[in-house]
Amino acid sequence: MMQSETTDPQRMEQLLRDAVRQIAGDGDLDRYIAWSRAHIPTELGVESELVEGEAERLAAMLGVAIWNATPRADNDWRPLTLAPPGDDEPCFCGSGLNYRDCCEPLGPLPELPPELIWDLLIDDLPEEAMQEALRRRAVPDTLLAKVAERWLEHERPGRAAALLEPLFRGDIGSLDSRYEPALDVLCDALDALDHWKKKQAFLLRVTDEGSRELKAAAWQRFTMMFMDEGELDYADEAFEQALRHGPDNPSTALLEITLLAARHDDVRARSRAQFWRHRLRRNGDTDAGFLGFLEQAMVDPQEALVSSHSAAMDPLLLELRHWISALSALPPLAYQIESLDDPLEAGAGLQLSLFPDEQLPSDHAVASSGACGALLPSTSLRAIEREWRRIFPASKPYSTQLSALDDGAVWEADVWMRLLSAQPEAANSLDVLDDLATALYEHPESSLPWVSHTLLGPLYKRALAIIDATVAETGVGCLPWRAERNRPALRLLFRAYLHEAEAGREEAAAAAVERLLALNPQDNHGARAELMNHYLRARSDQQALELVRRFPNDLLADLAYGEVLALYRLGHQEHAARALNSAVDRLPRIPRFLLRKRIKRPVLDDAGFTPGGEDQAWLYREAMRDVWEAEPGLLSWMKKRLTA
Repeated sequence: MMQSETTDPQRMEQLLRDAVRQIAGDGDLDRYIAWSRAHIPTELGVESELVEGEAERLAAMLGVAIWNATPRADNDWRPLTLAPPGDDEPCFCGSGLNYRDCCEPLGPLPELPPELIWDLLIDDLPEEAMQEALRRRAVPDTLLAKVAERWLEHERPGRAAALLEPLFRGDIGSLDSRYEPALDVLCDALDALDHWKKKQAFLLRVTDEGSRELKAAAWQRFTMMFMDEGELDYADEAFEQALRHGPDNPSTALLEITLLAARHDDVRARSRAQFWRHRLRRNGDTDAGFLGFLEQAMVDPQEALVSSHSAAMDPLLLELRHWISALSALPPLAYQIESLDDPLEAGAGLQLSLFPDEQLPSDHAVASSGACGALLPSTSLRAIEREWRRIFPASKPYSTQLSALDDGAVWEADVWMRLLSAQPEAANSLDVLDDLATALYEHPESSLPWVSHTLLGPLYKRALAIIDATVAETGVGCLPWRAERNRPALRLLFRAYLHEAEAGREEAAAAAVERLLALNPQDNHGARAELMNHYLRARSDQQALELVRRFPNDLLADLAYGEVLALYRLGHQEHAARALNSAVDRLPRIPRFLLRKRIKRPVLDDAGFTPGGEDQAWLYREAMRDVWEAEPGLLSWMKKRLTA
């Protein structure tokens, strides 16, 4: 994950790897000893630091130690151990002296742990040889994870799981931190097999019966699972358990920074990075690369996560990140405006309305200022957009949805990225920015917090700057959805609202929706519901009522019943009662879903809900019942009014 300069441990690893390959490729002791004397001092870089004869002794002793630890295919995958020479026999270092007078006084031969050699050997063994070594149970248990990981990379998750599961069948309380890789690879294999229930049961057993180290690893895994599902509160609880069982584990540190980044809490992430850096440096055995990550996270946690994942990330995604990072240096270019006489008649294309036209608010209720128009890019920008539409494989989303109707395998080819690199002016196209937002949502790694922070955030900022420049320069008052050329801009505004809301920036989210409603006052997609609920949660009841007046007799529960809540809070109970009667006439199922503490969830449809249906009532309950319940006397008052 982290990169650092070549170090002595890296030299030693390369030497061991070369020596093991020499033994496996030849197998003759004399030729191997000769190879050791010729190569070991040079590979370790110590030949100039030793007096005459010392280099040969070092090479011989280390070479024999490696020989004695290296498993051999011709010996049932056990080492062929070389006994030390007798006192009067020639020393194996090649000095010509007797062993007693040469290397024996230096002490016994060093012993290398078998795991050290097997760790290197596994990388080079062909499949048939690996199977034979496994049949003879020669591979150390602590390294079975490495074998399983190789199988997993070759899309053999069943074989990987079958290899690792026996490790955890017995007393798992005796398995120490060396078995953490086995736990992780087994979980990855179960994920690949879609055995999520089995994985969950396994992890729960580890949290109950495992050693302290494995409990920490299992809770770390639960934390990541909850993060992937967007259940950040559960992720917090799992992380606390991971921290309790692994207080000095660098993986716990990385997990906490990632979790805080997912919450967009960069201030606390920087603080915790500083804490972890101090703690792990004091412990003294932490990788320098990871300490470098923490130092970067102390300044910018999101960028630190980008750097830490970059080696494993999609190169095309990283190239797009570089392109987006340059957007701030380019001044936004305003669009021209083509005037529209009637926003309800202008523009061809499908009306993507939340409800049929007859159920929308009446025209006279639309509050707008300034002329309505359709966005018109410059001649040069139109040429770029024509070329873009020719090569960009994904379709537009339906309405304000986030994913494309057909993603066109957008991340499997880079032709569109080459166009962006060759045409900097594409950064002024709302159509292009809209497509890039869709592509980022489609990317398999879109759930990573830094994708939102370093890619989508600047993308939306750029789009809003272009819209602001256009409004300031042209004085356009509204950009109705019915004009098809306006849809990328309006969809980007809606995406920007979601981006701010997911980051917990409620005021910024509300401002984005207010801007969206100002530019598209007909609100074809029901964004007003989100704004209404924001006003009520913020106790901005007067603003909530002003919003209701713009959409009288609305069929959105959020406005119909939000008006009741706002009037009740303001002490206007008679008006609230009349609003309640009107709301019940339009949407009679809502009160039952608000009043009951428990109620069966109806069948939901990803495509939307039925106005007046139980699915709409359930969704409103999920969104706002806690606010209704928190208002003293409100639910009792509503129940009394409805039963009177």
